[in-house]
Amino acid sequence: MRTAFLLLMILAVPCSGQLQTAPPVVVIADGGTNGRMESIFIPPIANAPFTLTLLTEWSRPFANGGTYTLTNQRRIARDGKGRIYEERWLLVPKGGKMASVMDVRQFADPNRHTLYNCFTDGKVCQLVSYSGSTQAVYKPATAPTGPLPDGTGFHQHEDLGVANTNGVDTTGYRETTTINPGVMGNDQPMISTREFWYSAQLGINLISKVDTPQSGKQVFNVKDLTTSEPDPALFELPEGYKIVDRTKE
Repeated sequence: MRTAFLLLMILAVPCSGQLQTAPPVVVIADGGTNGRMESIFIPPIANAPFTLTLLTEWSRPFANGGTYTLTNQRRIARDGKGRIYEERWLLVPKGGKMASVMDVRQFADPNRHTLYNCFTDGKVCQLVSYSGSTQAVYKPATAPTGPLPDGTGFHQHEDLGVANTNGVDTTGYRETTTINPGVMGNDQPMISTREFWYSAQLGINLISKVDTPQSGKQVFNVKDLTTSEPDPALFELPEGYKIVDRTKE
């Protein structure tokens, strides 16, 4: 479904016949699955620092009508240079006895175009190229109301107004995409919804709810948000880790 939504977003971008130099525009939706669950998108924006804790709940339905819910929480930070620090913690059953553990720490530097994925198991940091840029323009993932290409379905956009979330002004949106029967092997209409509250100051969603037939319901909530410069130590690679350069492979 994320692929279908990104195709919709590409088709919705107007084109110009004039050649001009302009910053790239990046639009990426939260949620979905791609090998592992995708979370909220953190763009490398300069001069908009923050530190936060992200709470995640992922519920998937049983055939008998019940649900199976996984949860975790993790720390994310971005400094004034646009560098991003993210922790990745394993999802565990909600209300269960299994404790979540951090398996990866990520260090993205848009100025050096580097991303280090540091795995706690084995103490290895893999270096890969990072394409994010502080010169890009990042926008919330919305699309206008109207039919999808080739009669495949319909998209509905709703503005939900403004609110204050964690002390930061946010604007709410709801996107509902209906895929007609037969388009993706479905014998009934497939309806996916995305509701999110976007902070223009930070360029991220502070609340995001994604509900799709394929992935179930994913809810992301920010807490403990501060907009001051984070601790510089967060952006230092962990000691004792082996560095493996994957940029030339």
